[in-house]
Amino acid sequence: MTAPPVTVPTFTQRLSSTPRGARLARQLALAQLADWGVPHGTEVAEAVAVIVAELAANAVTHGHVPGRDFELRLSLVTGSVRVEVTDTRAERRPPGPRDVPEPAPLAETGRGLLLVTALADRWEVIDRDPPAKTVRAEVDVPGRLTRGRAGRRARPGD
Repeated sequence: MTAPPVTVPTFTQRLSSTPRGARLARQLALAQLADWGVPHGTEVAEAVAVIVAELAANAVTHGHVPGRDFELRLSLVTGSVRVEVTDTRAERRPPGPRDVPEPAPLAETGRGLLLVTALADRWEVIDRDPPAKTVRAEVDVPGRLTRGRAGRRARPGD
């Protein structure tokens, strides 16, 4: 007997590499999470919103290539929400989770990936073809995810 294929709820949107595109990415992420049953104001929704905001801002600031968009992808995988932000500037690769430098105390920039490190349960940088990179972060959702609804805890017998 063969197991049925697993369907992972996914949201994907290409956005302009502008500050407006970065703001829209955060708003779209919150709307999608609510649609999946992760309500606004919950720890998971707030963590994902900050992660999306920081990764989208980095894509716009450091990964911008004129005429190229960045991509936001959210996936509701078993036990977590996966955030992926892809840009087309592969040569400007951010440090990995263990290599994020501490900014100088009075520095006005350099804290975005520290926030991602603090809020994500795990994250990584992935090289993509054609020259591109993706920063992937996951936020664990308390309880078991069932039937594509993150806000509902599984009951015995589900």
